[in-house]
This record gives sequence, structure tokens and C-alpha cells, in this order.
Amino acid sequence: MFVKPAPGRAVRWPGTMRLLKASGETVPETGFWLLLLRNGDVVQSTPPAASAAVVTAAPSPSHLSGGAAAVPEPAEAHA
Repeated sequence: MFVKPAPGRAVRWPGTMRLLKASGETVPETGFWLLLLRNGDVVQSTPPAASAAVVTAAPSPSHLSGGAAAVPEPAEAHA
């Protein structure tokens, strides 16, 4: 389900204690998030259009990279 923090609220992910993005995020439908929804700490919303969120990288030609194409790491891996 896609949720955003309610106005004036800051909500943290369990385990990592990272703040939920103000623009909203897709979260698992677990008891934790359902409780926050019921208590009014988060509001259910619709995710932004998928076409605006998807960024594709141009593949590198295999004949120029020695046969192995580079695979970019997700940005979240460096957070």
C-alpha cells in the first residue's frame, strides 16, 4: 500500500528508523503500518505516475566493454 505521513507528522520505518518520505512510499501491509493508518499517523494515497519515477540508463554496447555490460547499483545501496 502507498502511504504518506499525515500533515504535521514524522513517521519512521521500523528496524531502520529512517523517516518515511513526505512524498510517500510503498510499504508492506503489516500490522505496524495498518496501526499507523488507523491512528492517523499516515494517510493512504495513490503513488505518482510510474512513467515519471522510472529512469532508464542506456545500455553500454558489449563490443566496447569487453563483453560484460556494467550494471548500475541502486541509489539506496549507498544510503
